[in-house]
Amino acid sequence: MLSVAEAVARITGDVHPLDIERVPLLDALGRVLATDAVASYTLPHRDNSAMDGYAVRGSELEGATEASPREFRVVETVAAGEFPTRAIGPGEATRIMTGAPLPAGADTVVRVEDTDAGIDTVRALKDRDARKNVRPRGEDFRDGDVVLPAGEPLGPAQIGVLSSLGYAEVPVHRAPRVAILGSGDELVDLDEFDLVRTGQKIVGSNSYTLHALVRSAGGIPVPIGNAADTIESMGALFERAIAAKPDFIVSTAGISVGEFDYTRNALGALGAELKFWKVRMRPGAPIGFGAVAGIPWIGLPGNPVSVMVTFELFVRPAIRRALGHTRLHRRPVLVTLEEPVQIGARLTHFLRAIVTAQASGELTARLTGPQGSGILTSMARANALLVVPEDQPQHAAGDRLSALLLTSDAQLAESFAL
Repeated sequence: MLSVAEAVARITGDVHPLDIERVPLLDALGRVLATDAVASYTLPHRDNSAMDGYAVRGSELEGATEASPREFRVVETVAAGEFPTRAIGPGEATRIMTGAPLPAGADTVVRVEDTDAGIDTVRALKDRDARKNVRPRGEDFRDGDVVLPAGEPLGPAQIGVLSSLGYAEVPVHRAPRVAILGSGDELVDLDEFDLVRTGQKIVGSNSYTLHALVRSAGGIPVPIGNAADTIESMGALFERAIAAKPDFIVSTAGISVGEFDYTRNALGALGAELKFWKVRMRPGAPIGFGAVAGIPWIGLPGNPVSVMVTFELFVRPAIRRALGHTRLHRRPVLVTLEEPVQIGARLTHFLRAIVTAQASGELTARLTGPQGSGILTSMARANALLVVPEDQPQHAAGDRLSALLLTSDAQLAESFAL
């Protein structure tokens, strides 16, 4: 049986970034840049003003005070989007707005509040701005610079930069299509919810959960459906998944050792290559990985909590690798336990927890309650997975453990504070 780290390495080692496509700039948010973004011009084109004020020679501003101001003759006004028509000479100033190019001869912009705001002549009352408030040519980037490297995740700031570089379309790695399939005679969809109310069936919630998880990871969900508990039905569902030509196949349930767990046999009949079948963890020890018809397959357990935990550990990193990300995994953080924690089986446990940022900045954690793998509501309450190593089964309140934050909520505050 593999460790969690070994299983993760095997899966991500078999996945590579997908081919490149070009998407409209506003559709590139959350994607990964596939090629270097290179500047085709210099920004700023020329030295420009960092604030509203007066462009002068810094040497002539030195020593200015309210008691002994420096006086300049204003030769012109230049607004943003305009250009100076002349250089400034000794004792001269150009009235200038933020972003406007500096006239030749100027190396300083005196902020307007340090002057008497004169129109024809202006008096500078302080010298704190000498040789300041100028954005030099090329401060942002220069022609030929690699401004954003290939592999850069595209957030709002990167979208803004790409617009500055003139990218109406952006080369990104194609988002992976993920086929989702489940199994179980007990499952029905929402249109048969009356059978759920009467206790005859249960909702196939895993398909909805996985749909949302795939989207949240940047993939494209491809729902295939649920198979009945027969090898024929399971095989037919896998054939439908293969026909959809996805980049991944993710199945749930049917991979344990029960009498009606037919996934392994169905895959074998299709000539699948199976690379591992179990991992030393809880929840989610029965998890499989391989390839069928050349398509990577990841088999998750059937219990709702196990589905979410194993997706976070194994499927999300694979999707991120396909998207071109280099940072694949959630970064663990150290948390202080608010209560004792004890595990049974000597397996690495991932317990649903609520992590809270205290006023001191310390992160503390408490369990959501009972840790049964069928309690899906516990995942809705959790914002982290508390990691309990297999060789350290008991921990007291105040001990420190690692946790994987599932949302940014754990680091958010109810009120603003610095």
